[in-house]
Amino acid sequence: MLLLLGLCLGLSLCVGSQEEARSWVSSEQVGLRVPRQVRLLQRLKTKPLMTEFSVKSTIISRYAFTAVSCKMLNRASEDQEIEFQVQIPAAAFITNFTMLIGDKVYQGEITEREKKRDDRVKEKRNKTTEENGEKGTEIFRASAVIPSKDKAAFFLSYEELLQRRLGKYEHSISVRPQQLAGRLSVDVNILESAGIASLEVLPLHNSRHRGSGRGEDDSGPPPSTVINQNETFAHILFKPSVVQQAKIAQNGILGDFIIRYDVSREQSVGDIQVLNGYFVHYFAPKDLPPLPKNVVFVLDSSASMVGTKLRQTKDALFTILHDLRPQDRFSIIGFSNRIKVWKDHLISVTPDSVRDGKVYIHHMSPTGGTDINEALQTAIRLLNKYVAHSDSGDRSVSLIIFLTDGKPTVGETHTLKILNNTREAARGQVCIFTIGIGNDVDFRLLEKLSLENCGLTRRVHEEEDAGSQLIGFYDEIRTPLLSDIHIDYPPSSVVQATKTLFPNYFNGSEIIIAGKLVDRKLDHLHVEVTASNSKKFIILKTDVPVGPQKTGKDVLGSPRPEGDGEGDPNHIERLWSYLTTKELLSSWLQSDDGPEKEQLRQRAQALAMSYHFLTPFTSMKLRGPSPRTDGLEEAHGMSAAMGPEPVVQSVRGASTQPGPSLEKPYQPRIKISKTSVDGDPHFVVDFPLSRLTVCFNIDGEPGDILRLVSDHMHSGVTVNGELIGAPAPPNGHKKQRTYFRTITILVNKPERSYLEVTPSRVILDGGDRLVLPCNQSVVVGSRGLEVSVSANTNVTITIQGSIAFVILIHLYKKPAPFQRHHLGFYIANSEGLSSNCHGLLGQFLNQDARLTEDAAGPSQNHTHPPLLQGEGPEAVLTVKGHRVPVVWKQRKIYNGEEQIDCWFARNNAAKLIDGEYKDYLASHPFDTEMTLGRGTPREL
Repeated sequence: MLLLLGLCLGLSLCVGSQEEARSWVSSEQVGLRVPRQVRLLQRLKTKPLMTEFSVKSTIISRYAFTAVSCKMLNRASEDQEIEFQVQIPAAAFITNFTMLIGDKVYQGEITEREKKRDDRVKEKRNKTTEENGEKGTEIFRASAVIPSKDKAAFFLSYEELLQRRLGKYEHSISVRPQQLAGRLSVDVNILESAGIASLEVLPLHNSRHRGSGRGEDDSGPPPSTVINQNETFAHILFKPSVVQQAKIAQNGILGDFIIRYDVSREQSVGDIQVLNGYFVHYFAPKDLPPLPKNVVFVLDSSASMVGTKLRQTKDALFTILHDLRPQDRFSIIGFSNRIKVWKDHLISVTPDSVRDGKVYIHHMSPTGGTDINEALQTAIRLLNKYVAHSDSGDRSVSLIIFLTDGKPTVGETHTLKILNNTREAARGQVCIFTIGIGNDVDFRLLEKLSLENCGLTRRVHEEEDAGSQLIGFYDEIRTPLLSDIHIDYPPSSVVQATKTLFPNYFNGSEIIIAGKLVDRKLDHLHVEVTASNSKKFIILKTDVPVGPQKTGKDVLGSPRPEGDGEGDPNHIERLWSYLTTKELLSSWLQSDDGPEKEQLRQRAQALAMSYHFLTPFTSMKLRGPSPRTDGLEEAHGMSAAMGPEPVVQSVRGASTQPGPSLEKPYQPRIKISKTSVDGDPHFVVDFPLSRLTVCFNIDGEPGDILRLVSDHMHSGVTVNGELIGAPAPPNGHKKQRTYFRTITILVNKPERSYLEVTPSRVILDGGDRLVLPCNQSVVVGSRGLEVSVSANTNVTITIQGSIAFVILIHLYKKPAPFQRHHLGFYIANSEGLSSNCHGLLGQFLNQDARLTEDAAGPSQNHTHPPLLQGEGPEAVLTVKGHRVPVVWKQRKIYNGEEQIDCWFARNNAAKLIDGEYKDYLASHPFDTEMTLGRGTPREL
């Protein structure tokens, strides 16, 4: 039944049936003349009917969750193929897709894309994208066959971070059902805690493609639009009737429903928001004097620019020249197979120089080939020469605005050499903004030129409004306010932050940084912003209150869908993952180094898999069919508007009974020792010299963070474990169970690295953040640290070759109420840990123990007494000068599949461990403070 699913880019196509197409062809071939009214009637009878088309979108702090649902009915007497397609922003990531065909459900699943396909897919994107970057669109298509008289429903979810341009955020929703829909609605909710400063709903933006219609009134919001708004919240509903739809467009292609808004801004250092340990920082200063611009306009005047393209480009440049400020400097270069420089130096902006520049542009005539390399080299030399001999050069911004419609055909034509030559000449001091005109341009080259040289790139279409597109792009960069921006946070407070260095800030835009807080209870976050502007070198320092971190209900009061099983969903965490993935994709595109490119690909792929993003390195496959369940349509229709719908992946080899689902044999990369903590949690300590094994329980509370290994002052290693709770089994003596859901490891030598392990993923932050899903086997390493993931089995961490930890992953196919996905922690090699090591496990690593006596008289064999069911003989254990009553027991370890014999210390290990249980509670996952043991207390 399932025919096609893919992410395609290009023009919209109309929905129709293959049977209909065949009937049309046969009629024309035999020359039958069918009256037009009859042909129309035949089409109406066979075309699937769209009963509903709806879009629900929720924007929380500029991050938009959007869900599109479409319901179809096959009225024909035979099976029909239909195509579902949605136009989405090119900057968005698809997160979920589901089809309902009759009573069968087909669930989309994000999977890894084969490496060999990466370049080909990216090339396809560049060749067919309508517009570059975040202003562009892509088409998602899925095709299926609907049985006669049956129904189908399609649900698509995607997410995007809205970008601020010209002082506004723009959220665009494609409303192109391609026929009049029985019910049509666009429902948008906006929540901005900083306050909504302005809001407008634009007239429907009509498609450039054939068949688009125009409404009767283009002066305001589309007919039937209702807007409700208060200080921080807005609700927009567009719900036209069939008659209203027909007035806009008979063919159902209504256009883009566009919302523009901006938020209130008070603090000069920006707005910081925090949720569940993740933060986002929005920085958009205003009321600053503009920086002087040194700008060189580089215009393609080759033969291919003849006609409309060159005329519209000239008209746009005439307007742009008039917009230059008196403190700016400029020059103009025309290039074909020859480089034609207007002036051999940058000149001041005066009425006379602007007039002369316009005359020079006016007399440009199209001829010859395209020497892109030499044109860029000439422009960079002009800018470098001016800056080197100008007193104001260090307070100005050097820009190249480069326009072309073709590929390099003259001089250096090798793409890699052009990029290398440009990068070496610019040296990060010149920002290149590229504009591709028409469809024949080498857009990938222009994109890399801008990415590698702190610029932006756009595609301009050959249309009547090409000039206004060019002017609109220039408006985004016409007013630089800051340069060399550095945004810093204390390393002890923030980890895994996205990019914090920015070459320029232009008026009306916004800088966004996201990251993770080390301490969730942090009240204030120290922020330092350093930058240059036209007057001075500025420094902004402040402690920003982060406020209480909220969880639970969303803006509408409806529960959000679950994330990855690791707690409440978090739109700021989603924003962070989106931004990090984008930066990795950008770095991958820029890189020409093979190993580096492969590492970037793996990191981007791992992060996309972890957060279910459809990217160039992931693909979507449909799973099913499975029986339909009640309420599925409603669940999918609402979930994506509130947040991402998780893709639940089955675990291979899982049993159908409650209990561990991994039946494959365990094969660790290195040997596991008995010294460990696992299960509920059960601690095991091995004393190899005396051949004794001691075990104890710690009955903590859910949310407690236990300090397992503390050697921060010496080897630079700290291990903490966070507990999660579960109800106790029936008829048990406990009130609840606790398990480890997160193990965090801080490695401080030779360089600081943070590891966070959960049953679903490993997060490694050693300067660059890397997310590894636990359902895939992978080995990564750098700077003496190696992380090896054995899919759904274990994670091995090796530090400097002398310390090794193994973390077992316990998953359940159908967990009982008292079971939770959890982790076990095992110390495999402690050679590199110091004699001052402490913690619940660490304090025993350099110790020995001996049995001194037992309550019932001397035993014949203290180390190996007779094996008994349940508890055995009692004895007194001497360890670290403590005398501890113990009892002989058998305990299960290693995923519950092996058992050991041990001497058990009762009462939460009283008299066995130094101090009390509360002395081993950490304040946050990466807390290194230790008040017990031989070391000196110290806070990270």
